[in-house]
Amino acid sequence: MRVLFLLFFFSFHLAFCQNNDNLMSDTLRDLEIKEYRFNIQETKSLESVHQLYIASGKKNQVIFIKDMPANLVEKTGRQIFAKVPGVFVYDMDGSGNQVNIATRGLDPHRSWEYNLRQNGVMINSDIYGYPASHYSPPMEAIQKIELLHGTASLQYGAQFGGMINYVTKDADTTKQFSFENLSSVGSYGLLSTFNAIGGKIAKFSYYAYYQKRVSDGFRQNAHSNAQAQFIRLNYTFSNSLNLRVELGRSQYIYQIPGALTDSMFYQNPRESTRQRNYFNPDIYVPSLTLDWVFNKKSKINWITSAVLGQRNSVQFIGFANVVDKIDAATLQYKPRQVDRDFFNSYTSELRWQYEYRFFKSKNILLSGIRYINNDLHRQQLGKGTTGTDFDLTITSPNYGRDIHFKTQNIAFFVENLIRINQKFHISTGVRYENGQSLMSGIVAYLPNEKIPQNIAHRFPLLGINFEYKFNQENKLYGGWSQSYRPILFSDIILPTLLDKTDENLKDAFGHSIEFGLKGNLAKLKYDLTFFQILYKNRIGSIITENNGQNIVLKTNIGDSRTSGIELYMEGKIMDEKLLHLSLFTSSSYFNGFYLNGKIRSGNENKDITGNRLETVPKWISRNGLQFSYKLFSSTLQYSYVAKSYSDAFNTVVPTQNGVQGIVPAYHLWDFNTSYRFNKQYIIKIGINNIANRSYFTKRPTGYPGQGVWSSDGRSIVVSLGIKL
Repeated sequence: MRVLFLLFFFSFHLAFCQNNDNLMSDTLRDLEIKEYRFNIQETKSLESVHQLYIASGKKNQVIFIKDMPANLVEKTGRQIFAKVPGVFVYDMDGSGNQVNIATRGLDPHRSWEYNLRQNGVMINSDIYGYPASHYSPPMEAIQKIELLHGTASLQYGAQFGGMINYVTKDADTTKQFSFENLSSVGSYGLLSTFNAIGGKIAKFSYYAYYQKRVSDGFRQNAHSNAQAQFIRLNYTFSNSLNLRVELGRSQYIYQIPGALTDSMFYQNPRESTRQRNYFNPDIYVPSLTLDWVFNKKSKINWITSAVLGQRNSVQFIGFANVVDKIDAATLQYKPRQVDRDFFNSYTSELRWQYEYRFFKSKNILLSGIRYINNDLHRQQLGKGTTGTDFDLTITSPNYGRDIHFKTQNIAFFVENLIRINQKFHISTGVRYENGQSLMSGIVAYLPNEKIPQNIAHRFPLLGINFEYKFNQENKLYGGWSQSYRPILFSDIILPTLLDKTDENLKDAFGHSIEFGLKGNLAKLKYDLTFFQILYKNRIGSIITENNGQNIVLKTNIGDSRTSGIELYMEGKIMDEKLLHLSLFTSSSYFNGFYLNGKIRSGNENKDITGNRLETVPKWISRNGLQFSYKLFSSTLQYSYVAKSYSDAFNTVVPTQNGVQGIVPAYHLWDFNTSYRFNKQYIIKIGINNIANRSYFTKRPTGYPGQGVWSSDGRSIVVSLGIKL
């Protein structure tokens, strides 16, 4: 605490000393600032072609993070993505450690239904073995977030969800050296400091940040200790050639407080059932980016990058009603389980854009190739220590599972944007994925011949989009695109001798469809979208018979479809030179259900045809009142999420261990306000969950533990910032 405030006031002192040299200059600047109005929270759309991505006809949003009156320090998803309809936020990893979101009824676990990027660089840990993103940059470092939905998938990957690109802040090119500090304190022991430097010298520019955040957490035994670093070096050879080198790192240790039963949650949502469980990802993302404009018609973007690091956990594993206690015979706790993943993911992606004339219009041909070479090394079921601290030591010589999942894949894509006239645009595309994954290694309880698995990834994917502009303000857009989800590492690891993987197990495959109206009518901004996602070959377990014995078979268990409506509307009540007042709603309706399927229930299979999809609420609605006057800005936000089911059986009454049952509806109020003294100093105050509602968002089936996970109650965060 003391160090944090010393850092802040030292920065303040430096700024004061520098500015005190010229009082007349300060006075003149103050006169200019009187005409300055605070930026309000807003979203915009990408231009039709954005940095070698075709966005025409595809639903997309750009969320501007800078100066946003929201809880950036703790990455509160319902506030950051407030104006993106249908965003489901999954709270599981402690305040500020991770962003877990999904749209359109998909799985929110570590946002793994998206192709995740930072400055165009892929940050999914292993897109074929474990597509979650354990790399988590601080929101204080982000300038904006670009989100393209699933019908744009051909250009960057094959994900059902789409693509999310976190664009970091850049160097202040008007100075040789600049400095930014944002220091925060808050409820439950929150302390955070973000520091960044940047500048430009001749043709060379640089930007770097360091972030440190600690928190005791809302629940008992929920301590977090996180840090992140980043550096960018940029050299502009000429107006047509630019080279950028980046290295990012994120790391945290999260003490996992354990799942609860429903009775525990309603009695005390801050209760903990574990004190010896920990989670620790440590990820590095190096990259090299070349941008080259050949001429007025042609340019390329070439990114070579890697995701390197590890995901570690040490846990006493058991349901919420299984107590982790000292053994009376040994006077020690039971040994914990140690699991480790080592990521070695390498990607090289070359994109080429060519402009040509057709129908007397400028049209765009975009093509590219992406090569991926990954080796995911998984060590699980290690016998850990009986201690209580974070310790990855194993007391037996070997892990129960020691497996490599190696993938090589090459993908080709081409998309053509044809401007029929000034009003009507069509884009058609194709992507071909070609590769394979090979699993090899040792599982202690299985014969060696059951380990090798060779999975081919060969998919042609097609898509088409259109856009029709009624006028400069309003347009109709829509499209159809195919997607697939590869068989993951966890899908083919057999947990026991009585389990088997279907030899004909298939990748999930399907499509996304969307049609929308978007534009402005007087002082009303709107975006109304109808969508549908068909998700075939969902993977699960069934009971089958083999030589008179029941076997648990991991196979494709059925198909699902999610249809819905997404609506974003914002009306300006007042919008003058120094005063702004507006209301917005960002709401969605989901109808997600199984078209067909059966799944294991104990020692039998049950039909789930017609059942609603798990973790898909019918309604998600976020609404806000925004106000700004001169250098002051504030947002009052109301969020509502309807109830959802935790399992494919649509279990209503919660089980005693909290694993199955309804996830109740919840509604929350948040208030955030900011005041900028001038262009150098800012203060932010946020009150999250004003009414102190007790709620939870999901009953996970795996990590961080099966059962109820309380989300945060009321908290206050205060931030002070300086820019020099």
